[in-house]
Amino acid sequence: MPHQNFVFALFFLSTVASPLLAEEARLSLQTAQIKALGIETVAAGAITGSRSGSYPAQVRVPNEQMRVVAAPVGGLVDMLAVAPGSTVKRGQVVAHLSSPQALELQRDALQAGSQAGLLQQNLKRDEQLFAEGLIAESRLQATRAAASQASAQASERRQGLALAGAAPGKLGGKLALTATIDGVVLEQGAQLGQRVETSALIYRIAKLNPLWLEIQAPVDIAAGLREGSLIKIAGSEVTGKLIAIGRAVDAASQTVLLRAEVSKGAETLRPGQVIEVEIAASNSAQQRLPASALIRNEGTTVAFVQTASDAKGVSFEARPVRVISQGGDSVTVDGIKPGDKVAVKGVSGLKAMLTGVGKE
Repeated sequence: MPHQNFVFALFFLSTVASPLLAEEARLSLQTAQIKALGIETVAAGAITGSRSGSYPAQVRVPNEQMRVVAAPVGGLVDMLAVAPGSTVKRGQVVAHLSSPQALELQRDALQAGSQAGLLQQNLKRDEQLFAEGLIAESRLQATRAAASQASAQASERRQGLALAGAAPGKLGGKLALTATIDGVVLEQGAQLGQRVETSALIYRIAKLNPLWLEIQAPVDIAAGLREGSLIKIAGSEVTGKLIAIGRAVDAASQTVLLRAEVSKGAETLRPGQVIEVEIAASNSAQQRLPASALIRNEGTTVAFVQTASDAKGVSFEARPVRVISQGGDSVTVDGIKPGDKVAVKGVSGLKAMLTGVGKE
């Protein structure tokens, strides 16, 4: 063995106390050794792939912020007060319907109300007669049951009339359809003069802040993310956070649906818009590394993290890590923090030192 290799072998033995048996295995190398082994490090967070990159997303309105104005009964669209893009207030009249069915509802409600009133008068009369001993209790009970049934029927007719938007207490007039939330009209489903059926869409109204972003991300990226992770819309300063990570994988694209919420800056987005988003690295304990940065030793996956550096040399810690996911030439691991300097080249030389290779 040449003299130089002999010196290096002695140094390797002096720096390695034992194979990797604990989390604190450390190696110290001089500057000349770093150069000879071709060791290069990169700070976690700056490694290619340590950010999840840009992915397509579509802007959606949260379900709870959307309402539909629909025809409660069949009829003729007599008036449309707003159009897509209009801002509306809760309770604002947005359309009128002319409907024979609404006239029937008004008639039934009036009849049921009159019948209930009449039977209430009969009940008062029979209660007085029973108190005076002029009628049997069975007649009073029959009158009370009839009055109760008529009252329930009148209440049902009034509720049906209210749901239809018809004015109670009179026949005729238009059905006034109103907005049920403050928001923006996204869609108009009927035209002026059109005959529509029951439940036909007239308007779709939505509150546009906050908004959702539905993102399709590769499985290995989604595996390293957590709810609360930050996202950023590419080419802008608008940011949001992940609120849901799908559990199902799309069979065709092998992607997972991520849902993010955007509040500040939501006014710059439009429902249905397709954009690109950047997903930040998952969290302080998980980073993406080149697969070449890892070794296996005695059943443990290890990365070499630089712990000290001065004029005399550099120290590395053989740090056990847990692989979260793997895709292509990179892996997501748990146990590396942002800013940690990880050896990405010359790793085989470090492994040789760690396992005692070169003792001959």
